[in-house]
Amino acid sequence: VQLQASGGGLVQAGGSLRLSCAASGRTVSNYGMGWFRQAPGKEREFIARIRWSSGITYYADSVKGRFTASRDNAKNTVYLQMNRLKPEDTAIYYCAAARVPTSTRASEYDYWGQGTLVTVSS
Repeated sequence: VQLQASGGGLVQAGGSLRLSCAASGRTVSNYGMGWFRQAPGKEREFIARIRWSSGITYYADSVKGRFTASRDNAKNTVYLQMNRLKPEDTAIYYCAAARVPTSTRASEYDYWGQGTLVTVSS
C-alpha cells in the first residue's frame, strides 16, 4: 500500500485546510485509515481515524468538533477537513493505514504516507 498525503500549507488561526491521502497498491477496503501529527520536539499524536468499509470515525479530544475525516471510495482517498485551526495545530500531518481498523496507536499502523506540513499562524 502506498499513501500520498497532500494539502498542507500556511493558514491563519481560525482558518481551514483540507488534507488528502490517496491510497494505491493493495486494496485498503478493510483497513482503518488514521491521521496523526507530529509537532517539533513532540511525539507523534493520533488525531482521527476512519474505517474505510463503514465510514465510522473517531477523534482525539484535541480536535473533536473541529476536524472531520471522510473518504471517497471511488477515488481511494481519505480526507481530513480541519476547521477553526489554532497555532497549536502546527505540525507535520501523516496519514496511515492499519489492518486493525480501530487502532489509535501509531505502532499498529502498517503503512504511512510521507507527511504534509501544516503551519497555523497567530
